[in-house]
Amino acid sequence: DPSSSSLTQNSAVPELPGFYYDSEKNRYFRLLPGHNNFNPLTKESIQYKAMERERLRLLEEEEKQKKKTSRAGLNSSMLLQKRQMGLLSSTSYSRLVHELKVNCMRRRKIEIHSPNPLVAGTNNFKIIVADAACERIFTVNDVEYGECKYGIINLSGLGKESPTVKMYDNLYFTNRKVLQKSLFSLTHFIKLCLMGIAETPGCASLLPESLFSSTNPGDRLGMLCRFTISTGWSCAWCLNPQVDTCFSTGLTRRVLVTNVVTGHQQTFGSSSDVLAQQFATQTPMLYNGCRSGEIFSIDVRQRSRKGQSWKATRLFHDSAVTSVRLLEAEHYLMAADMAGKIKLWDLRTTKCVKQYKGHHNEYALLPLHVNEEEGLLTAVGQDCYTRIWSLQDGHLLRTIPSPHPSSKDAIPSVVFSSRLGGSGGVPGLLMAVKQDLYHFSYN
Repeated sequence: DPSSSSLTQNSAVPELPGFYYDSEKNRYFRLLPGHNNFNPLTKESIQYKAMERERLRLLEEEEKQKKKTSRAGLNSSMLLQKRQMGLLSSTSYSRLVHELKVNCMRRRKIEIHSPNPLVAGTNNFKIIVADAACERIFTVNDVEYGECKYGIINLSGLGKESPTVKMYDNLYFTNRKVLQKSLFSLTHFIKLCLMGIAETPGCASLLPESLFSSTNPGDRLGMLCRFTISTGWSCAWCLNPQVDTCFSTGLTRRVLVTNVVTGHQQTFGSSSDVLAQQFATQTPMLYNGCRSGEIFSIDVRQRSRKGQSWKATRLFHDSAVTSVRLLEAEHYLMAADMAGKIKLWDLRTTKCVKQYKGHHNEYALLPLHVNEEEGLLTAVGQDCYTRIWSLQDGHLLRTIPSPHPSSKDAIPSVVFSSRLGGSGGVPGLLMAVKQDLYHFSYN
């Protein structure tokens, strides 16, 4: 029946139920069930092999530097000429230069040094997060028995010809698997919210930086405080000076805001699980993304009263919201969902003003990384590809394949900055995948 038949990627070859067409051998093969068979042939295995071939092809192109500019006619000499003629503002010139540099980034593996050589590079990276100055990154690594260990990596060695970094692990403080975390500061204390997996109680911890120092372990301070929280999905620290001692946790059908100094807690009800959160810095507002696709804000200065609605701004996606990010002026909010859609919302009109296409996600809680100074948006998809868009017009600038085969436990975690290592540092993208750390440096 032509109405029910679809064409394969291979020109006009019809798809037959229970069969697949091999273009190399020019014939059909029967698909086998995915169980109780030796080396079964399934649609999933065929798709995985095709994806792996494409990944290896892209990696080979990157090694040969077969990179094209993301926009036709865009090159450094043309940009400089337009800038000198007054046809480009300084902001536009800087943004377009960053676009050029992003397309020229080349991958280099970073050697990781550790005061304890027995544990260096032996555990898979789960998450990496940079501090506000991008001088160091906080890491979460897998250890045995389903737990995680935490560490700090000093980025000062990235500028060397053979890039190296120093990793300081805390071997005495471990936790169950981390679902999400929010890093506030690495200057004096690590204010860190660590959420456990959904099936078990989670916790929020305030950790002193000395836990990761290389000095005598006996001189280290202990953990400052720890709050046990059940059924946790997300977390966020408040950077607003009016309520900068508070953090929030997104739980099953509720939001819990805790003051770490007084221990006072506020509970706000929700009709769905809260999977993503971020505080505003200019106003005491907390933005929440839910499994239902709803995004709503809360003024955390309110006193909770039973039966009263706390939702201020309300936005809606068609799928579960996995990440929310406020832009610097806080008039716009970026949100990603489990349908792979990334939308930019105008909070003043509550309308979607832009979409960023190409992201891939079906079930994972994957973060968005917004770099307004460089005019870039970065996100890692469930397919393990790292994609970089132009913030201004949503144009996909680059798609970076993972150095490792794609799998659920090998989704890269990334950090992007034009000054990795602090002021005067090197620009580029850091990618942690499996046990390895890579630096994609500007050419």
